Amino acid sequence: MNSQSLVDELRPIVHVMGSLDLSDPAAAKSELDRRLPVEGQSVLRVRELLVEGRDGGWLLPRENGGLRYGRVAKDLEGFSVDAVLMSGPGPRHRHPKGEVDLLFATQGSPRFDERDPGWTVFAPDSTHVSTVTDGEMLILYFLPEAAIEWL
Repeated sequence: MNSQSLVDELRPIVHVMGSLDLSDPAAAKSELDRRLPVEGQSVLRVRELLVEGRDGGWLLPRENGGLRYGRVAKDLEGFSVDAVLMSGPGPRHRHPKGEVDLLFATQGSPRFDERDPGWTVFAPDSTHVSTVTDGEMLILYFLPEAAIEWL
């Protein structure tokens, strides 16, 4: 497998994201849960490809401050897509246009900013320090127009 297979699987998922109003994170998450359940075939296939990429060494070629990460797509239907393997805090940042994350537990009983594995959505202009506690997660970050501001 390779990154193109992952991008092909992500295309219909990102297409759904393009119709979401990220200014209402609860409604956007609810719509993702309804249309793309984490136990559904398409999300499970993405998880499978992510694990293959992690284990095969092509998904997370960079490391910084205990985080392993890699770019999956620079522009996929208006979203950048990055994969990150984390078990602690990341850098503080702001989402000028919002952020959608798909969170997969890989060790322990992890939580991401006090959220369980699955979908999570951050509104435009939100700021946080991404933090995984109680385990490890493999995360896909979807940023509209690749908009992020490191603080």
